[in-house]
Amino acid sequence: MSFIPNSIPSLGLVAAAPAAIAASLLSAAPAQAQFIDVQSSDWAATYIEALSQRGIVSGFPDGSFRPNELVTRAQYAAMVDKAFSIAPSRNYEPFGDVRSNFWAAPAIESAYTTGFLSGYPGSEFRPGENIPRVQVLVSLANGLGYEPSNAIADSLGLYQDAGSIPNYATRSIAAATDSELVVNYPNVSQLNPNRRATRAEVAAFIYQALTNQSQVSRLNSPYVARLASAPIANAPVAIPAGTSLAVRYETAEKIYVAPNEPNPVPVTLTTAQAIQTQNGRVLVPTGSEVMGFVQSDDDGAQFFAEQLKLASGEVYNLDASSQVVTSKEVIRRGAGAGRIVRDAAIGAGAAAVISGVTGDRKIEATEVLGGAGAGAIIGVFTGRSKSELFVIDPETDLTLTLASPVTVQ
Repeated sequence: MSFIPNSIPSLGLVAAAPAAIAASLLSAAPAQAQFIDVQSSDWAATYIEALSQRGIVSGFPDGSFRPNELVTRAQYAAMVDKAFSIAPSRNYEPFGDVRSNFWAAPAIESAYTTGFLSGYPGSEFRPGENIPRVQVLVSLANGLGYEPSNAIADSLGLYQDAGSIPNYATRSIAAATDSELVVNYPNVSQLNPNRRATRAEVAAFIYQALTNQSQVSRLNSPYVARLASAPIANAPVAIPAGTSLAVRYETAEKIYVAPNEPNPVPVTLTTAQAIQTQNGRVLVPTGSEVMGFVQSDDDGAQFFAEQLKLASGEVYNLDASSQVVTSKEVIRRGAGAGRIVRDAAIGAGAAAVISGVTGDRKIEATEVLGGAGAGAIIGVFTGRSKSELFVIDPETDLTLTLASPVTVQ
């Protein structure tokens, strides 16, 4: 039967290994500092140790890693499931040869719904089939949405055996090459696309993909295939002004601020979507922190970003802002503060409004932001029958737009 391009294997034990041993590869046991069969001088040692420390791969009970052992589709699915956090893009269609109680069934479902893996005709997944190198690279390029950034012929021209790349895979292999996912040992010019992938090779491919997502540090390996004229992979890139940045607020469903809040309300948001280049290089990973403040006047409230902190710890100055939020909620005398602020974060001025109008001095919000000055202004609102607050829904109201370009490494 012909192979369906998105269909790829998994990394763990040999296909014939007992399920109990296979499952040990997915255990949360502490990563080993060194495997007995992986020397520090081995070409893949750093890849293997790094993924082991992140819990993406693990070894065998005897302390070995078995870097030259082949990888099955189920094992590869398990590694992808652990390595990447990708939103599902399609519904799961159960495979006839994957039992619901199979050790890798959840990982296979995840790899399928996120687009890393598909199946074969006849609703087969073939979990015990060993995976060729080409299928691993196609899976990573497709699952992570990579596209070629150079002419396909130029990228594939790096390989002396480019003619053996299956037709369905040429575009994805070019994208993987341009994104520096391809690691060829011992000859960087030999892709060996149809040879079954080893545990060491799959670890190297996944590590390179994590590098593009700024999840791990970049390695200066001589076995990474790259065009001589290609730009340096970690060269600084400017994100242009006008770029939109989707963000979310992790700790509250909404934010209350008063008109003319006495002080800026400090808020830290996180990015809801990654910003990446056309060839798939991630510049700002999902989950990066955006630090700034909410300022309000009589007409509305607006978030202003000041700094961007990546998962790697790098911090950049940021000049970005949200649209002006004008949605309001009326706070009335007699309303319970607890009901009003449930699952909310509030500014100091908003806390004063709620306490003064409702008479409830005990504010139990998710967060009181910049609340140190709230007590000093509660009296301003005491005795009022009602007042208004701006209410911000972070998921819909705080999409940011860069006012100035920001250059990231």
